[in-house]
This record gives sequence, structure tokens and C-alpha cells, in this order.
Amino acid sequence: MSRPDAGGLRYGWTTGACATAATKAAHAALLTGEFPDPVEITLPKGQRPAFALAVEEIGDGFATAGIVKDAGDDPDVTHGALIRSTVRRGAPGTGVAFRAGPGVGTVTRPGLPLDVGEPAINPVPRQMMRDVLGDADVIVEISVDGGAELARRTWNPRLGILGGLSILGTTGVVVPYSCSAWIDSIRRGIDVARAAGRTHVAGATGSTSERVVAELYGLPEEALLDMGDFAGAVLKYLRRHPVPRLTIAGGIGKLAKLAAGHLDLHSARSQVDFALLASMVGDPDTAGRVRAANTALDALQICGRAGVPLGDLVAARARDTALGVLRGAPVAVDVVVIDRAGTIVGRAGESA
Repeated sequence: MSRPDAGGLRYGWTTGACATAATKAAHAALLTGEFPDPVEITLPKGQRPAFALAVEEIGDGFATAGIVKDAGDDPDVTHGALIRSTVRRGAPGTGVAFRAGPGVGTVTRPGLPLDVGEPAINPVPRQMMRDVLGDADVIVEISVDGGAELARRTWNPRLGILGGLSILGTTGVVVPYSCSAWIDSIRRGIDVARAAGRTHVAGATGSTSERVVAELYGLPEEALLDMGDFAGAVLKYLRRHPVPRLTIAGGIGKLAKLAAGHLDLHSARSQVDFALLASMVGDPDTAGRVRAANTALDALQICGRAGVPLGDLVAARARDTALGVLRGAPVAVDVVVIDRAGTIVGRAGESA
């Protein structure tokens, strides 16, 4: 099911893609009594992978399909996990309802892109499943064998996602994690931009921030650096191979880490410093609530209600970190902070 990338590493498929394929197969079996195997789905960027079924079960008013996740060459905690979807008929006119089965967590704290009490099935996988179900009135229960145990090896418990894993993925594809390969690609991206005569490049932490910054400044593809978590790699290479202007774009959580001086923004190697965020807030009551926040997004929302521009404050501190790494190199820096919806919530620097 996985495919090679340009560097010889295999891409894999997200839990969201596996859950979608299992849901499509289970729904087909509920309607026809037959499971499609393999089952093909269309991912958000148009890829059409096919998945073999590991579980097929039809019972009284339900059908269950299961798929073993292949994360390719990524050291993913869920690689090899069995992801099941059980589809039942719902009441007419109710549409698609999602349930957390065994091994899938439930949201218990605010600050995540799902309401408290909801199963931890993220918005893009939900939409992917709705797309394969069409206008069906069904209840979809996603479960992961051993998911509660696997979740202990993630940040889910700390984030208030209890009982299991999250069903994740914005593209459906797992890109193999390789520090050396990723950092090399960042360097090559800067080289290409310089060779093309680009005077403005952008390093984005993810696909949403990349889209936002490209639209904001009208940047072409060769000016966009797939920075990911490696802010330090971008800044250190630009220090030696400068481009006149750099925009750093990312979500509030990632850039809060950069604001704290972290150059590797991966969740396994750096955490949001809520005490630092609180120190940026003048009002003692708001600062106290920020210090106790669950996520950076939660802190942003707290400050928004209090009229405190936390996004701008984080952007300014992140810019200071970047300028410190650049050490006087002829690179002008601005920072753009977004929320999960892709809305700009903070800016600092040249165009702020």
C-alpha cells in the first residue's frame, strides 16, 4: 500500500485514510452484503490508494471492516495497528454520526479542533468519511485494537484526549520522518530559490500555513520551503546562504515554541511554555488562565476574549529568536501566525 518517495523512503497512510477506507468497505457491505476488497479511496490531494481488508464482519444491522495501518518508513506509533470501522444504520435525516470505539480517545478539554465530549476523530478524516458515505444516514464507530495502550506513548493524555488514540491526517499520507533527508531538502529548497533569483522565501510549518503565506504574498512554489519542525535548519542555512527576505509562517503552537527559543518544533523534542506565554500577558487574571491553558490554541482563545493580542506577541518573540540565529545576516524577517482554520492571528516584522 505504501509507495517510494524520491529519496527511496516509503510513504505510508494516515489513521484517517485507513478509517475512511474501512468505513467505505463496511458501508458497502451493510448495503449489499459484500465487502469490496481491496477498497479504493480518493485522498484530499487526489491520490487513489487501495487498501486490503484484514477484518470483515456482518451482523444484525451492522457491518465491520478493518485495515492494518502501514506507515511506510515513518517510525509511527500506530504502524501495524488494526483500525476498524463499524457502520450501523441511523435514523432517517440524521446524516453521519461518529462514535469512539475501543482504542479511540474522547476529547475532555477545550483548545482542540473538536468540542469537548466528541470522539477524537479530526475534522479532515471526518470529511473524508462523509465523502465516501454520501447522503447516508449512518452511525460510524471507529476503533483501534490496542489503541488505549498506544495512546500512552503519545501526547494525547496530556492534551485531555482520554481512552485512546486520535484519528488523524490532513492529506491521508504519512511522509517518512528523516531528519537528515528533511534538512537536506530544506537546504536544496533554499538553493533553488536563490538560483531562481527569488528575493523572498517562506518557511512554513505545515500545509495550511504554507497556503496562507503563499496567498498573502503571491509567492511561487520555488519560494516555499517545507520547513516543518526544522526552523533551525532554515535559519542556519540562510545565515550562510542569505536571501533578502524570509517569512516564517505557522500555527500558534509551533511558533510559541520558536518564541521560547526552540529551533526543533517537533512535539517529542519541545513543548509549549505556558509560563512564558503568561509572562507576555499584562492582566494577572488572564495570565493565570493562560498559565493553566491546555494548548496554545486554548491560550490564544483566552487572550482573544480578554482583548490581548497573544498572536502578535508570539510573532514578535519568534522573530527575535530568528534574528538571533541569523546573527546579522542580510535577511529581513517577518512572522505570520495562524490558527487551525488558517486565519491570521498574529504578525510581526516588515509587513506587520
